[in-house]
Amino acid sequence: MSVRKREWTTRLGEPREAWIVDYTDQQGARHIKTFDRKKDADAHEATVKVDIRAGVHTSTKTTVAEAGRKWVADAEHRLEPATVESYRQHLNDHIVPYLGGVKLSQLTAPAVRDFMDKLRAAGRSADMVKRVVGDLGSILADAQGRGLVAQNVIRSLSRRRERHAERRRKHKLKVGVDIPSPAEIKTIVAHLEGRWRPLLLTAIFTGLRASELRGLQWEDVELKKAELHVRQRADKFNTIGKPKSASGQRTIPMPPILVNTLREWKLACPKSELDLVFPTGAGEVEYHSNIVTRGLAPVQVAAGVVTKAGKAKYTGLHALRHFYASWCINRREDGGLGLPLKVVQHRLGHSTIQMTADIYGHLFPSGDDGAELAAAQNALLG
Repeated sequence: MSVRKREWTTRLGEPREAWIVDYTDQQGARHIKTFDRKKDADAHEATVKVDIRAGVHTSTKTTVAEAGRKWVADAEHRLEPATVESYRQHLNDHIVPYLGGVKLSQLTAPAVRDFMDKLRAAGRSADMVKRVVGDLGSILADAQGRGLVAQNVIRSLSRRRERHAERRRKHKLKVGVDIPSPAEIKTIVAHLEGRWRPLLLTAIFTGLRASELRGLQWEDVELKKAELHVRQRADKFNTIGKPKSASGQRTIPMPPILVNTLREWKLACPKSELDLVFPTGAGEVEYHSNIVTRGLAPVQVAAGVVTKAGKAKYTGLHALRHFYASWCINRREDGGLGLPLKVVQHRLGHSTIQMTADIYGHLFPSGDDGAELAAAQNALLG
C-alpha cells in the first residue's frame, strides 16, 4: 500500500497534481483511488489499512436491491414457492423503496435504524418490521458469502434492549380474546352444518394448520383406529407438498364426534384425484380464504360469537388451533385433556418444546392452588 504524488500537464499546458492511494485488498485485487489533497489520501490509506487488517474492507458497487435479487434467485432453488414469494414481497415492497439504491459498502447500523424508523412511520406493524429487517440480514449474509460485502451490519446491531422491550410488549394469548372459550366452541359446534361441518370439526378437535387441513388425504384418515396422520400440506398456491419440518408429520387421535362426522362425510365428499378430504366441489384444493369467509365467519355469526359490530369474533382458522392447544392443556376436571407439554408439542407439530412453551406455557395450571397444596402436604406429612 502506498501514497504517491502524481503530476501532469493538460493539453492546454496547465500543470496538475493529485495524490494516489494504491493498495491490494484482502482478496488480492488491486485498487487505485485519487485525491486532490495529500491529507485526504493519507486518511483514506489509514482507514483502508485498518479495514483490510480486520478483513472488513470491500470496494463493491453492488446495491441492496441487486443483492436482494441474488438472494431471492438463490432461494428459488431451495425453498417452497410460498416462502420465496414472501421474500420477494418483502424485498420489493419494504426494502427496495427505502434502501434499494444504497451500496452494500455504505450500509451502516445508523442507516438500518433509520430504515426501521421509516417502516414504523409508514404504518408497518412491529412484527412486519422485525421480519423485514430479518430478511435484510439474510440478504447481507448471502452477499457476504459471495464476497460482495465484508460485514453484516444487521448482526452488529445490539438487540438486547429491543428484545427486552418486545418481551414486555408481547401479547399473551387470552381465552375469549384470541382463543375461543369452551362455551363459544360448544355454540359454534351446535351451529355447524353442510360441507363446513366436517372441516371445522377437524380443525377444532385436531388442531391442524389450515395448510394441513387443505392437504389432508383420505388415506391418512383411519376411522377404525380413530386417528389421522399429517403427512402433507397445501401451500398458498394450492401446491401439495410435505410439511415444513419433520415434526410436522404426526399422528393425532380423534374423538367420537369427529370420527362419526368424517364417516358420514366420506360418503358425500366430492370425488378428488388428489384423494382430498376437504376438496372444492370440483375436487381441487380448497382456498384458505373460502374456508374463512364461507365457513368460519358465517357459523360464528349464526352462533352469536361476534364482536360489538356484529362481525365474526375470530378472523382466522388459527383461533381453532389455539383452542385445540388449550383443550389439550386444560385439566380434566375443567373439561380438558390434561396432557403434558411434550405431548402437546407433538400434537401441534411444533419443531421444539420451547416453541410450545413460549406460545401456550401460561395456559398450563400452576399446580399450587390451595386444594392441591393441601393434598400434597397430606401426602408428604400424613
